Amino acid sequence: MKKATSLSELGFDADGPSFFRQVSLSDDCNGRTPRRRLIKVSVIGAGNVGMAIAQTILTQDLADEIVLVDAVADKVRGEMLDLQHAAAFLPRVRIVSGTGIELTGGSDLVIVTAGARQIPGETRLNLLQRNVALFRKIVPPAAEASPESILLIVSNPVDVLTYVAWKLSGFPASRVIGSGTNLDSSRFRFLLAEHLEVNAQDVQAYMVGEHGDSSVALFSSISVGGMPVLSHLQRNHRSAVTKKVFDGEALEGIRRAVVGSAYEVIQLKGYTSWAIGYSVANLAWSLLRDQRRIHPVSVLAKGLVLGVPPDRELFLSLPARLGRAGVLGVAAELVLTEEENKRLRQSADTLWGYCQALAL
Repeated sequence: MKKATSLSELGFDADGPSFFRQVSLSDDCNGRTPRRRLIKVSVIGAGNVGMAIAQTILTQDLADEIVLVDAVADKVRGEMLDLQHAAAFLPRVRIVSGTGIELTGGSDLVIVTAGARQIPGETRLNLLQRNVALFRKIVPPAAEASPESILLIVSNPVDVLTYVAWKLSGFPASRVIGSGTNLDSSRFRFLLAEHLEVNAQDVQAYMVGEHGDSSVALFSSISVGGMPVLSHLQRNHRSAVTKKVFDGEALEGIRRAVVGSAYEVIQLKGYTSWAIGYSVANLAWSLLRDQRRIHPVSVLAKGLVLGVPPDRELFLSLPARLGRAGVLGVAAELVLTEEENKRLRQSADTLWGYCQALAL
């Protein structure tokens, strides 16, 4: 039996006199009432990732209304109730849930985490085709319900699905963003910070390209507190036991460790959730609060990758400046080594192959 979530559902109406005596809210002689613009964030997909994102956004007081949408009605209602019951410990936020995309209407930010899971033996292209079919049901109605919103895609494979969302939404590319390598870069910074015994927030280090096995670690531009650090590591840091130095092989090992860290978490607990929750909330903060911070996120990289034909419409991660209007700018003149350029080009070629195969 469906349980009540408010006193009105228990039969108590709100038509009686208010407990508080009303005061005039007009602020001028014409009687106009001041209004504060409320921020609405919708999360489509209430699985482990979607709920970690919603919970983090809620605790960071980023939204006035959070909408949870999922195909499983009981699951998403249960998640909503669980969050609502913490109301006494949280900022005042309206939390709504349901199965209909129309609930997202008027959103400032629509976050999509919904996606089909890969079946054992299934090719990546077949999985992509199933996700495209799902996005056809999600993206057009979400875009129609919130035509001024920013679409933030988290579903994997995120770069290709961000391209799909851009094609299906009809939005300008500046308002369709993939979570990309924002989390990969955090993992990269964590490893370096642990080695150097500094706060990860003082480490500047980016992963770019595909969010996946072909992602590119930009070792040449690592800095700590604004100071280049790679040459120092190569000169002075080696393992006392193995005598290992920061040569090309070691750097590739670090890159593989960053890429493989998600697989390790999945192997240990079955899924990833908390880190991606914080990563996406971090992006939401920059977007909704117009912070103009730089994030490595999946953006339209047409004409921005050296050696890749400039007419190719594909999404991959590059450092981008984010604000209230979405993507405000993309780093178009990255200073990369020859090897980094080669790897980024290969990453772009891989993604372009999938985009072409979809024939959108």
